[in-house]
Amino acid sequence: MEESASAEIQDKANASIGKEHQNKALVFDIKQMLESSKPPFSPLSPGFCIYRVPHDIRELNEKVYTPKYISIGPFHHDDKTLETMEKLKVKYFKIFAEKAVLNVERLVSTIRDREEDVRRYYAETSTITSDNYVKMIMLDASFIIVFFLILFMPTEWGCDDEFTILTSHLMDDMSLLENQLPFFVIQELYNLAFESRSNYPSFTQLAFRFFRRYNTQNMSPDLNFEIKHFVDLLRTFFLPQPHRLPQRYRGERVTHLYTASQLHEAGVKFKVSSSECLFDLKFSNGVLEIPCFQLGNPSEIFFRNVMALEQFLYRLDCYVSDYIRVLDFLIDTTKDVDLLVRKRILVNTLGDSNTLATLVNNLNKHTFLSDMNSDYCRLCKDLNAFYEDPRHSWKVALRRDYFSNPWRTTATIVAIIFLVLTLTQTICSIISLL
Repeated sequence: MEESASAEIQDKANASIGKEHQNKALVFDIKQMLESSKPPFSPLSPGFCIYRVPHDIRELNEKVYTPKYISIGPFHHDDKTLETMEKLKVKYFKIFAEKAVLNVERLVSTIRDREEDVRRYYAETSTITSDNYVKMIMLDASFIIVFFLILFMPTEWGCDDEFTILTSHLMDDMSLLENQLPFFVIQELYNLAFESRSNYPSFTQLAFRFFRRYNTQNMSPDLNFEIKHFVDLLRTFFLPQPHRLPQRYRGERVTHLYTASQLHEAGVKFKVSSSECLFDLKFSNGVLEIPCFQLGNPSEIFFRNVMALEQFLYRLDCYVSDYIRVLDFLIDTTKDVDLLVRKRILVNTLGDSNTLATLVNNLNKHTFLSDMNSDYCRLCKDLNAFYEDPRHSWKVALRRDYFSNPWRTTATIVAIIFLVLTLTQTICSIISLL
């Protein structure tokens, strides 16, 4: 009996010691977790400029945010569907190493020195080890450099079958917000590799040439502005010149604008603007001038990714989002699409008017709507005021009902003449009776 009681006491003591050890181990783990953890960060924190697209925006059309052929940077680095391109990256890196003026040791050392700077560009902590991270930067950056040089200096850099196939696909993948390297690290690597080649263009010049279809304003690569990555460059291509950027004031928001077809019925005339800046919308003397724009698959990739960038990096300067918001107001149904196509303002590469109207209406979904820039606020207010002025509706109705074609015009004029003659005869008859 005593032995049984003693054993029970011993078991309780052992259990107590075991719990104490467990608690100590857990406390130690928690302390280590607290010591090793970084301060919590917000995607809006200064320094970040490459982001994951939020889930609620991504689910609207996931394919326009996801690379189809090549992974650039850490976000899609482990995507098994893109593994084929990793072999081509190694091939291009070999070409790069052979033609560059720096050896692999210096290359690795250079990238290692900038690893933390690169990591700080991403609004998500990567779990990739340091060695693999450096290797990823080296392969991705050298691939982009060689790809650009083959494209624009084929005599010196040659060309192959893989390249011919890639050219038509990679621009879209390099236009995705989640598929970016910081511009500075590619530029630095390029300068190191070809510092003695005076006949080589700058890497900025190569990037401008590669994305030239977006550079509708013919911006010069010699302009002094910071390029954070390729999506940031595409956004810059479409902005007005710095001295022409409209002001933004707190509280200036537009919640309503009549559609293109409604405005047209009220007498607004639509005209293609000759301006090279896509955002240069003007309304004066009843005429709304809009630069010709194209909407379809490539343009959807551009707009969605640049707008996603603005949601984080340019919340107070959402000029691209402002433009899309105005288009969203103007385009509501197929009737609006057909009107803008008929006026040669809109080029519908999708073909189907209803699909395009739906595309435009979805572009702004789940996005943060900041105060609209002052130029567009004024534009919307002026258009709404024009529509709501009854004099313009009367003019349109008169023109539509009585002067819409030569026959109606002739009939109206004859009726007016007949009415005047009848009135004159009546007056004369009254006078003769007096």
